[in-house]
Amino acid sequence: MKEIKITDIENIYIGQAEDAEKATGCTVLICPDGMAAGLDVRGGGPASRESELLKPMANAEYIHAVVFGGGSAFGLDAAGGVMEYMRSKDMGYDVGFTKVPLVCQSDIFDLGVGDVNAYPDHNMGLEAAKAALEGGNYKDGNYGAGCGATVGKWNGAATCMKTGIGSYAVQIGELKVGALVAVNALGDIFDHNTGAKVAGLLSPDKKGFVSTEEEMYKKTEAVDNKFTGNTTIGIIVTNGAFQKSKLCKIAGMAHNGYARSIRPVHTTADGDSIYAVSVGKVNADMDVVGTLAARVMSEAILRAVYSADSAYGIVSAKDL
Repeated sequence: MKEIKITDIENIYIGQAEDAEKATGCTVLICPDGMAAGLDVRGGGPASRESELLKPMANAEYIHAVVFGGGSAFGLDAAGGVMEYMRSKDMGYDVGFTKVPLVCQSDIFDLGVGDVNAYPDHNMGLEAAKAALEGGNYKDGNYGAGCGATVGKWNGAATCMKTGIGSYAVQIGELKVGALVAVNALGDIFDHNTGAKVAGLLSPDKKGFVSTEEEMYKKTEAVDNKFTGNTTIGIIVTNGAFQKSKLCKIAGMAHNGYARSIRPVHTTADGDSIYAVSVGKVNADMDVVGTLAARVMSEAILRAVYSADSAYGIVSAKDL
């Protein structure tokens, strides 16, 4: 097994656009000829578009793009810009008299970080799609959907930490499996290799950590409105040949990577979602790829933490 870049996986193009001043952005992954895709949602409050396409009983056997954005539900318009740019390049599902790009999207909540009125829109989605198809500009850190990402928010924004978007990929023989993730969790982030906490809820003086789990246990009464202001959204990309139903299972196995690295995870105040897409024809075992998916997802989460810069008055792991 050797490490590769997420951009070393063929037939997938990644572009990003962001408004760094206002703390929001979007990341788009495009497969011009279409890719089989699955989705597993385990958080209680996802902001998503066209997710029904990825259910095994839905008719669509492939899609053309996946978009990650900020702005919660407001940011879902970015997919329209991606569709417009792809159609201008004659990409999409041929319906006889035009082509319709099938684009799915999931968003994080970053409205409280920068400008509450700023979120990815049609033009930003178009800009990200153009970047993807004109050479790609993907980078880990405070870019794209990771621009306004934060973690450790149980006690509010004053003691949270800055994170971003991260990626990690490996190759075994011909098989390639990679993960890309925007880390915006309610909970704390841990190094799955050592168990050490690397980001999350800070102490009041912001010089050390406080356990989110221990803080939660201090009050066990039900909270009527916990507010879903968190979501970790990720994607597994492989050149292994899989159809939608098996990709849904691979996405589900990749959630083990979330569970190893984020505590608590999959709460009603998170919208945790993982896509899985097949962009190649390599003969591969689903359980092997699913196991690798969990591993690369955990590593991608660490990259999202360690590549992030402090911003908007929020400290990152680099500067803690």
